[in-house]
Amino acid sequence: MAVLRKMPMPTHGWVKAIRGAIGMSMQQLGNRLSISKQAVLDLEKREQTGAITIKALKEVAQAMDMELVYGFVPKDGTLEALVERRATEIAREIVLRTATTMQLEDQANSKKRIAKAIKERANALLHAKSKLLWD
Repeated sequence: MAVLRKMPMPTHGWVKAIRGAIGMSMQQLGNRLSISKQAVLDLEKREQTGAITIKALKEVAQAMDMELVYGFVPKDGTLEALVERRATEIAREIVLRTATTMQLEDQANSKKRIAKAIKERANALLHAKSKLLWD
């Protein structure tokens, strides 16, 4: 997955880049899609701006004898890491809110105790598979 994250979209879009790489003209792609050369140009512009549909990309892929691969890649590397990071963020908010209140009441906890409480709260959120993570 790390390889996918490092692969930037070509400046003119994937359709034009792949079409060029395999030596297929706009006219040839248009013929395979039963659309005009101008419609191919419009399609490539829509892809470049992010306004193309997945259905259109699937049709283009099929016309170029390819398969469209579509998915989401977690920034944290894995879905588990994503959920753990989010649980820690929420736990930190909850624990620090309580810690601030206690500090105002002159009952402050040590940094070590706060860190332990954050870890415990995050684990509890993970164990409960809390929907709170995404509010």
